[in-house]
Amino acid sequence: MRIAYLDCFSGISGDMFLGALVDAGVSPRLLEQTVAALNIGARLEISRVTRGEIAATKVDVYTQGEKDLPREAFWQQELEHAHSHSGHHGHGHADHHEIPGERSMSSPDTGESSVPTLRAGMPAPHTHEHQHGRGPTEIRQIITSASISESAKKTAISIFEALGAAEAEIHATTIERVHFHEVGAVDAMVDIVCAAVGAEALGVDEWVCSPLNVGSGTVKCAHGVLPVPAPATVKLLAGAPVFSSGPQVELVTPTGAAIVKTLVKRFASLPAMTLEKSGYGAGTRDFHDQPNVLRLTLGESVVTWATQETISVLEANLDDLSPQVVGYAMERLLAEGALDVFGVPVQMKKSRSGSLLTVLAKPADADRLTKLIFAETSTIGVRRRDEQRMALERRWESVETQWGPVRIKIANMNGSVSNYAPEYEDCRALAEAHQVPLRRIMEEALRNFGARR
Repeated sequence: MRIAYLDCFSGISGDMFLGALVDAGVSPRLLEQTVAALNIGARLEISRVTRGEIAATKVDVYTQGEKDLPREAFWQQELEHAHSHSGHHGHGHADHHEIPGERSMSSPDTGESSVPTLRAGMPAPHTHEHQHGRGPTEIRQIITSASISESAKKTAISIFEALGAAEAEIHATTIERVHFHEVGAVDAMVDIVCAAVGAEALGVDEWVCSPLNVGSGTVKCAHGVLPVPAPATVKLLAGAPVFSSGPQVELVTPTGAAIVKTLVKRFASLPAMTLEKSGYGAGTRDFHDQPNVLRLTLGESVVTWATQETISVLEANLDDLSPQVVGYAMERLLAEGALDVFGVPVQMKKSRSGSLLTVLAKPADADRLTKLIFAETSTIGVRRRDEQRMALERRWESVETQWGPVRIKIANMNGSVSNYAPEYEDCRALAEAHQVPLRRIMEEALRNFGARR
């Protein structure tokens, strides 16, 4: 299984993700063709830069022939509710989208703003009530009409909708009423659609992400100065592990968070893999204390055929106890959490016949189960030792028989099924309920599972 691991030690933004994709092997020509397919008047400039002495790939977006410049601008959010006194539509400004390739500073000391910028030579946007940006329906139509794969279209729309849903929730409206300022919509579409196409080009089976460094400080937006992370970022990263370290700037932008939310299935440290390649995507600013880059690592997962664990082994010799009592004690031990219980006939001193009771337990359960052995048997001594056990990975699946469902216990070695067996208690319950020989139920369960493989 091919794994892509996002190491967000310096955050993530849309342009950083695109840079990491290219640096890890995605064709720049593919992304350029993707931008052209959108037909929205944008193009890419891809270059090599250094961030903290780390060589990385930088992706900049040009719109209407101009490169993004760090000046104050906004998304436009169309609230579309009538004022009770006028019948006119009110307007607010959504403020959470990074500038692809250019994050604008709210001030030299407080960090970076996630809002898109005005372009040089462009007039300030109109603010009267009839000014509209691109809405979700129009954005979906642009993406759907582009000459990219259907799966990439689906991914891109999912990222956009995650972003729009977060903004809608923050502003107490619906996603269909969230509109992007014309320039902001172009920037966002380039980032998001190229992210979807590039991610697909890597041929990855699973995306895994590190905890995300969200940064700190404040961000200046249309609603004033807010703490980092921005509200939309907080919504999008719900359930994800985050931390704050390094410079007082915004490190995770809403678009970066939306990409993570859509692509990533789990958060973890670097998984076991055979390393293939890595790529670094550059942010705009160059920090003194840490490289402002996103690292993308690719590799084939290393399948561990067994897990090693520590177990406690409890033993007691029994030579003066009824076999029925021994059997009852074994059932009680299993019911109370023992991993396994078994008895072996032994010849003891003075030629007495007895049995060796052995209990396998988790170390945390050993003391409790030792007390149970003393309570339920006649022994006056229990030996204990800790041992290492190698155990195959195992899972359960259910199969149907003509009498009802039966669980199958499956063991895996090197990623393939090594053995499997029907759960005895399931088969026993069906046999008793339907007055059918136990053997028939077990045989049918095995047969049906084998036919399904």
